[in-house]
Amino acid sequence: MMLATLTIHLHLPGCASLKEKRGRIKPIMARLRHEFNLSVAEMDLQDAWQQTVIGCALIGNDQAHLVAAMQTVMRWVDANWTDGDVIEQKIEMFS
Repeated sequence: MMLATLTIHLHLPGCASLKEKRGRIKPIMARLRHEFNLSVAEMDLQDAWQQTVIGCALIGNDQAHLVAAMQTVMRWVDANWTDGDVIEQKIEMFS
């Protein structure tokens, strides 16, 4: 069994509070869960107003399939994240 993770570092310019930040990242996290059926959570920078790190995870048997799925998620985030900038995205595999 393999585990694929995707770490997405996002910049949210103009956020003036943690409440506003949560309101802006909650919809994209829900869409990722719905569109790709994967686990999603805010992983880091919870106290920063204008940045966040979101983690996504998938479990499967085929490494190539998992990598392809995570690359699809990366492209989707690049195309659909309009509330700010994608600073970095990184895929990691674990067995």
